[in-house]
Amino acid sequence: MSDQQKPAAPPDAPSGAGGLRAWLESETPRSAFQARCVQMWLSWLKFSANPLALTGLLIIIALVLMAVFAPLLVTHDPLAQDLAGRLLPPGAKGHWLGTDGLGRDIYSRIVAGARITLYIVALVTITAPLFGLLVGTLAGYFGGWTDVVLMRVTDIFLAFPKLILALAFVAALGPGIGNAILAIAITSWPPYARIARAETLTIRKSDFIFASRLQGASPARIVAAHVMPLCISSVIVRVTLDMAGIILTAAGLGFLGLGAQPPMPEWGAMISEGRKFLLNQWWVATMPGLAIFTVSLGFNLLGDGLRDALDPRSGQS
Repeated sequence: MSDQQKPAAPPDAPSGAGGLRAWLESETPRSAFQARCVQMWLSWLKFSANPLALTGLLIIIALVLMAVFAPLLVTHDPLAQDLAGRLLPPGAKGHWLGTDGLGRDIYSRIVAGARITLYIVALVTITAPLFGLLVGTLAGYFGGWTDVVLMRVTDIFLAFPKLILALAFVAALGPGIGNAILAIAITSWPPYARIARAETLTIRKSDFIFASRLQGASPARIVAAHVMPLCISSVIVRVTLDMAGIILTAAGLGFLGLGAQPPMPEWGAMISEGRKFLLNQWWVATMPGLAIFTVSLGFNLLGDGLRDALDPRSGQS
């Protein structure tokens, strides 16, 4: 097909690497899609300029890869017991991080435990923030008694420390990883509701909201199509910052025997099993503790970087 017969490309379509960069850095976007791409590109440039944020992102990527490829990364069966090789120090007989009180390989159990940690984080992430976002936007948009009732319920949950409230729910529901996730989700939604309500109060009287009402849009459509999307960036930042607390809460429940049950290789339960050997065989409890510390640090660094990149006020002096 000759050049004259080829269909003409859209006027705002990028061509080549240089053209794509110029298209992403355009100060006059020609479409809503290009405007969104420009905003995402500028946020990425700001995020990538922060080495600590990139470090946090790499830690989280490593956690995901460890969880996905856990069967390929483990060197021993994480559940297999070898009483003849119990409490071996790191590096002895092919055990990179040593063995625990039942002779199980600590490295393999940490790698396998990454799946449990990611499972908890994923389920809490798709439940608590969405519920909090719904409650906050409804309270902020409708106001009146709706706002009073929803926010007073939120205040009741915020009045209790998260771990204590989670312990109460797990004690009522029974020990187990499923009930632990449910308890963490129930106790984690109030901060997202507060953030969503504050964001909604600032935009509910905007001109585009009035324009949507004049066009006949229902309140439910306005909340879902206009209010919620504008609150998502703040909620995402809060979610990322809260991941460390969620991991610590799950580890605390596991440490107390209310989370994942033996012989599951959950990091908090591993610390609980190793505390009796802490003075002489320090690696049994220290290695899973370092795993929790590293992942929590990664989420904190990532959350700080996202906050700086997504907050439009952060660039103002």
